Amino acid sequence: MSTSASSSTYAGQGVNLTLATWVSTINFWAWNLIGPMSPTYADHLHLSSTKASLLVATPILVGSLGRLVSGSLTDRFGGKKMLIAVTLSSIVPVLAVGIAGKMGSYPLLLLFGFFLGVAGTIFAVGIPFSNIWYEPARRGFATGVFGMGMVGTALSAFFTPRFVKWWGLMTTHVIVAVALAVTALIAFVVLRDSPAFHPNTEPVLPKLLAAAKLRVTWEMSALYAVVFGGFVAFANYLPTYIKTIYHFSAVDAGARTAAFALAAVLARPVGGALSDRIPPKFVVLASLTGTAVMAAIATLQPPRDVWSAVTFILLAIFLGMGTGGVFAWVARRTPAKNVGSVTGIVAAAGGLGGYFPPLVMGATYNAEANNYTVGLLLLVATALTALAYTAFRLHAHEPEQVAAQS
Repeated sequence: MSTSASSSTYAGQGVNLTLATWVSTINFWAWNLIGPMSPTYADHLHLSSTKASLLVATPILVGSLGRLVSGSLTDRFGGKKMLIAVTLSSIVPVLAVGIAGKMGSYPLLLLFGFFLGVAGTIFAVGIPFSNIWYEPARRGFATGVFGMGMVGTALSAFFTPRFVKWWGLMTTHVIVAVALAVTALIAFVVLRDSPAFHPNTEPVLPKLLAAAKLRVTWEMSALYAVVFGGFVAFANYLPTYIKTIYHFSAVDAGARTAAFALAAVLARPVGGALSDRIPPKFVVLASLTGTAVMAAIATLQPPRDVWSAVTFILLAIFLGMGTGGVFAWVARRTPAKNVGSVTGIVAAAGGLGGYFPPLVMGATYNAEANNYTVGLLLLVATALTALAYTAFRLHAHEPEQVAAQS
């Protein structure tokens, strides 16, 4: 019996998946600490829209590129060690960003925000860790549940501005740092790797090169760059967008961003579970169609509160379903020995997909008309391009030799 098939009988699936999801949640909160505060930093430091968008995008870049390494290291050392390592490594950058914010130093915020990106690498660790605990038929469910760790962005968007208002900037960062430390301790005591895990001791670079030769790697990377990149971009930049377009306070903008992130998080396991029942291709097609439609509607600047909320929450749902669908597709199509490396590349592509939109939004903002129409239309065009490629070039059912390897 293969290890992938027999993994369904392992005790502790639920506990390990749940704890790994929490580890992801607290790291996503840390990764997104700057986004909810960006309107405040922009006001206090008199930042242009371009400088503010660069501040938001910097942690995204590092968190994206770092996934290339963290995914491959997970193949070698196992998910438990890597989940703990990433969590501990995020503590100092969290505190450093708080110090830089307290000092009001834009250069230091950029510098420490760069290192804060390490928290974003957690995703490429948790996907293979969760994946190997479950048999292929339930991996869409497993990766979908783990993906709910994205709720950390919602928690950050909602609570970070409030914590700063109640207790101050530095205390807020200390609270997150302590939460990271406690989470790492609990993970050390409770978490364990699946009995199906076997270390891949090959050097990281050859593994990445081997994964890069697989067609599935680049096809899934392109799709994930759209759906997860769209989520990350909006989860980080939406506070600035809402404050600029609708003139809400930082706290109110954070609450609305939290609703967006939460909708995407809840939709992700739905996309994964649907992909266990129907071909993931159809889930991804629905996601890309909905994304294009809702982004187009957003260019019309729906009235604040009800209609703007409906627009962005529906956009979040479509993006969330797409993230679940794509990674369920990755689990089906990727050879077992390459899961960590392929995951790292695909996750990095998703993060990179979230790096550029805030820069584009900041650069194309029309101050006279007070709109981000150009940036939103670029999202529409990107989603439609991905939709066409998925519809006409990708198979709904994988060839037998590919399915047998995954």
